[in-house]
Amino acid sequence: MRMLKAYKYRIYPTKGQKKLIKVHFGACRFVYNWALEQKIKTKSISSTGGLKAL
Repeated sequence: MRMLKAYKYRIYPTKGQKKLIKVHFGACRFVYNWALEQKIKTKSISSTGGLKAL
């Protein structure tokens, strides 16, 4: 039987790196929410007999 191991690493970013991390995660959140909205819109259109999802 194979055992899986997990490792955790703690990072200590500088002030500039913290700012970039916040910007990056903000952009990721925006893209995720936009894609989720598109999926919901597409699903509602296809369920009402309109366009079908690709």
